[in-house]
Amino acid sequence: MATDKILIIGANGQIGSALLPYLRALYGEEQVIAADIRRPTTVDSRFELLDASDAQALAALVRRLDITQIYHLAAILSANGEADPLGTWDINTRTFLNVLEVARTQGVQKVFFPSSIAVFGPNVNREAADQFSYLAPTTTYGLSKAACENWAAYYFHRYGLDIRSLRYPGIISHETLPGGGTTDYAVDIFHKAVLQETFTCFLKQGTVLPMIYMEDALLATLQLMEAPASFVRIRTSYNLQGFSCSPEAIVSEIRNYFPKFKIIYAPDFRQAIADSWPRRVDDIHARNDWGWKARFQLDAMTVKMLTSLEQRYGVTSVLSGSSSYAV
Repeated sequence: MATDKILIIGANGQIGSALLPYLRALYGEEQVIAADIRRPTTVDSRFELLDASDAQALAALVRRLDITQIYHLAAILSANGEADPLGTWDINTRTFLNVLEVARTQGVQKVFFPSSIAVFGPNVNREAADQFSYLAPTTTYGLSKAACENWAAYYFHRYGLDIRSLRYPGIISHETLPGGGTTDYAVDIFHKAVLQETFTCFLKQGTVLPMIYMEDALLATLQLMEAPASFVRIRTSYNLQGFSCSPEAIVSEIRNYFPKFKIIYAPDFRQAIADSWPRRVDDIHARNDWGWKARFQLDAMTVKMLTSLEQRYGVTSVLSGSSSYAV
């Protein structure tokens, strides 16, 4: 592991900001380089300013740093993407194709890119979306991810490039604020609870979607990337399931610690997006091929989120029993 040199593109985003310290703890500070189109708010000596749509700049960076693995995380997400469909398609697909070509020509050994449950459409079995479901996405984000999955398989079969991918469900994390995804309500809701603010939910009651806690998402990513190549039998993207829940299920868990927490339901255009996605995905291939198993369910994830955000905001801990919030 110490000989690998890893580049994380999109290191400032939700996944990147959590993955960066995770990989540095495993590989070493000097072995993992962060890159993004904007500089981070904190000083990072191993940060590189990079526009991934510039293939020449990417190739030069990979050569200069002797990169052996690339995690390509940069993308415009589902809800934000609908405001500029053509721009979203261009950025999401062009940057990935740049990564594939640079990896192929510069001898990069492994590439990771995140796909999404957004690749599914309303025709899918919403109770347990199969790994090999017909993909008919209804958003530009989903269209771009489905296309990138097929490009990944193409580069693997034609050029032997080792590309690995996960279809992430909604990722819940405390490291960053919501970034324009349809499942981001499940992040923002915890911030509002800790700050004792009323939460306005852009999805309606009963909207069940698959979710995963960030720690599990990182574990799955590393398990996949460290698995022997012969174990990776799917070269588009693996289904990944953590747990499934609705807004009211999260509210119920939060009220165990913040009994006065209030929510208002005000569905907007994101409801139609959520209605086209599955309530659960079948990740049996990830479990059978490389041993995936989620550790966090809704109850344990809620405790972790509330504890972490209480520390972030300097709030007296509800979970320690010393808070004045209890009824």
